[in-house]
Amino acid sequence: MATGGGTADWLGRIRTLTRPGSTGRAVVIVTVVVVALLGSAYALGRSLVPDQSPRRHATGTTADLSASPHYADQPPSATTSSSADQSGGPTESGQDGSGRDAGGDNLYGAHTTTGNGKVALTFDDGPDPQYTPQVLAALREYGVRATFCLVGENAQNHPDLVRAIVDDGHTICNHSWNHDVTLGSRSTDAIRQDLLRTNAAIRAAVPDAPIVWYRQPGGAWTYPVVSVAHSLGMTPVHWTVDPADWEAPGASRITTSVLSAVEPGSVVLLHDAGGNRQGTVDALHRILSDLTSRFELEALPTDPT
Repeated sequence: MATGGGTADWLGRIRTLTRPGSTGRAVVIVTVVVVALLGSAYALGRSLVPDQSPRRHATGTTADLSASPHYADQPPSATTSSSADQSGGPTESGQDGSGRDAGGDNLYGAHTTTGNGKVALTFDDGPDPQYTPQVLAALREYGVRATFCLVGENAQNHPDLVRAIVDDGHTICNHSWNHDVTLGSRSTDAIRQDLLRTNAAIRAAVPDAPIVWYRQPGGAWTYPVVSVAHSLGMTPVHWTVDPADWEAPGASRITTSVLSAVEPGSVVLLHDAGGNRQGTVDALHRILSDLTSRFELEALPTDPT
């Protein structure tokens, strides 16, 4: 911006130019001067206005909370509101809780280990006509019994696979009717009806099979869902090892994640449905080969204490 001396200089020039005989030139020069002064005033004003441009991450992209990934059975990320958050249950970072501390708070008493030195493999979201038979074949090859957490509508649609699971000596677990991760935030009556409907679908295929375990979708435990499960004679079960196979990272990563984390008493979370599970099936052969050489594998018992 021009100083006081500069302004006086311009005024002197204007007086000279406005003498008789120089009117046309004076008009042009005055116009230029006025425009210049206005431009200086505008620049000064802009410098006094705070920067209103959007904040950006270190990557240089504008923050967009709506762009976070949202998987088929995954509730919104912790940056958005969800009924599971409001109910006091843990937030979700994976289809069934990838990244959550299985031994942390907000499990409301759900089991996270076998309670002994044995290791339990659990398979969620089935049964599925493409992947469940492959999982059963692998388990049969290694003589291992596991626990299958069944979604009610899938059990209703594939009763033959429910029978195949039980015929091979595996344990059944209720995994809600349609994998509703917000189930724990609903009323106790709604939770009870959901769990009873799922049990009915399972028992329609295997009337005498005990259903003594319940796993909350997404691991989004709340006091009401744990309480209702107990009232129906089911013990809530979480997990110890989660390789995030729901994300289909490939057989090698699933294998490495499981084998590096398993220890005596671990409950391993895997999936035989809910998406492309071929990576899980392929990893299972390598997982079983290793774990059977180091641990005793068992299905979760039908008489939990």
